[in-house]
Amino acid sequence: MATFLRWFSRKLGYEVAKSLGSRMPMPLGKQIFFAGVAASGGCAILYYLVQKMFSRASYYQLALEQLHSHPEALEALGTPLNVHYLRLTDKYNFVDIADAKLKIPVSGPKSEGHLYVSSSRDAPFKSYMIAALRISFTKLQKFHSQDNTHAHAFALSSVRTFSPVLTTGSEEL
Repeated sequence: MATFLRWFSRKLGYEVAKSLGSRMPMPLGKQIFFAGVAASGGCAILYYLVQKMFSRASYYQLALEQLHSHPEALEALGTPLNVHYLRLTDKYNFVDIADAKLKIPVSGPKSEGHLYVSSSRDAPFKSYMIAALRISFTKLQKFHSQDNTHAHAFALSSVRTFSPVLTTGSEEL
């Protein structure tokens, strides 16, 4: 078996697990350390790429456009609005060929919370339509606007549902 490994390593043009300038094999501790560093780096890159894939998806972009088009939601959160990474292990985040449900963490200077998005499409190559949007605030400070009664009622509730604005675009995937 050892002769096969030596032959195989020479055939590939490198020697497996050899320290530089030494004929002794690399210690097991170093092998485990380097394998751990490589695995951690690979997982970090994969996590980043999955987050980037979600943030470029049409249902994600439509939800953020809807959030930016509602002045009362922007007033409650405050500007500038920060959108954070999705929790990939959250059970609410679900994407299928026809449906998508996301829980997008958002924050601003005044408050923070989650934007719950439910969207669907008729066929696999049609564009997504937002079915429901809801903001759940985890931290909400009191704020004032021109219409104090509406703003006061909005500040007292911890969950706000707003209907999506219809857009006239034929975005095809």
